[in-house]
Amino acid sequence: MGGRSSMRLRLQTAARRLRRIEKALAGIVLGQLVVWSLKGLRRFDPDRTSDFASRCMRALGPLLPEHRLGRANLTAAFPEKSPAEIEAILRGVWENLGRTGAEFPHLDRLWDYDPAGPTTKRVEFAHESLERFVRLRDDGKPALIFAAHLGNWELPALAAASHGLDAAILYRRPNIAQVDRAVGEIRSVNMGELIATSLDAPFKIMHALERGAHVGMLVDQYFVRGVKVTFFGRPTNANPLIARLARQIECPIHGVRVIRRPGHRFRVELTEAIEPARDVDGKVDVAATMQAITSVIESWIREYPEQWLWLHRRWR
Repeated sequence: MGGRSSMRLRLQTAARRLRRIEKALAGIVLGQLVVWSLKGLRRFDPDRTSDFASRCMRALGPLLPEHRLGRANLTAAFPEKSPAEIEAILRGVWENLGRTGAEFPHLDRLWDYDPAGPTTKRVEFAHESLERFVRLRDDGKPALIFAAHLGNWELPALAAASHGLDAAILYRRPNIAQVDRAVGEIRSVNMGELIATSLDAPFKIMHALERGAHVGMLVDQYFVRGVKVTFFGRPTNANPLIARLARQIECPIHGVRVIRRPGHRFRVELTEAIEPARDVDGKVDVAATMQAITSVIESWIREYPEQWLWLHRRWR
C-alpha cells in the first residue's frame, strides 16, 4: 500500500510540474506573438489599422462569451432600452475596443494637440478643460486624477506628459514578462512616471504627491476589497485608493476622459475639482467620496455607453 501511495504521489507531483512547464511555455509563445504584433502594427497607418480592427471586432465580438456578459450588464444598467438598442451599443463597444487596441502601438504618434495649431488636428480640448489643465499644471500643487475605460483610456496620460504636467500613472502590469516589457516601452515614451500596481505602489504614489506630482489612475473596475458604491442603481465595489490618498494628503481630485469622435479624432475633458465628502471630524470620507467619483463616471458612460468597456464583471 505504501509503495502505491508513494508512486501516486510522485505521479501527481510530476503532473503538476508538467502543467507548470506547459503554462510557462504557452506564456512565452503568447508573449512573443503579442510582441511581434505590437511591432508589426507600428508599420501600418494608425487610422487604417484602427478602421480594420474596428470592423473585425464588430464582427467577431458577438461570437465571444464576453458578449453575453456585456448584454447582461447593459440590460441591467438600461432596463428601458430595447434588445435592438442593447445590441447596437454592444457593437459599438466592440468597435471601440478594436480601435483602442489597434491604436496602442501608435501612442507616441497619436497625440498631436497644439493650442496654436489648426483645428484639423487629431486631438481637441474643450476650452474650459484647457483652462483647468493650465491651472493644474502651473499651481505647483499635487492632485489626484481619475479616469475610466472610456473612449481611448490610454490617452489622458499623454495629455499630462506632453504639456509639462508632472505626472505619475498607476497601471496594471501584464502577467507575461515579454508583454510587460513591450507595453512598458510604448507607454514610457511620453507618459511620465509609471507606477505598477504592487504592494509598494501606495508608497511610491505618496512620494510622487509629496513632490507635487499629479497622480492618475483608472477607478471604474470591480475591486474585491473595495468600498460599497452604487453604480447604475446596483451595489458594487470600488477601489478606494484615490479617496484614501486624498484623506492622507489634502489635494484636489479631478476626473479626465477622452471621448472618441468621428474621423479618428479625440476630445479631452477635465472636470473641475470633485469636492470630497467629509466625516464629522472634517476628514475625507472614503466611501462617500468614492460614491461621488463613481457617480461622475456613471454620468460619462450614460452620455457615451458604446465607448465604455461593458465586457467585465462590474457587479458581482
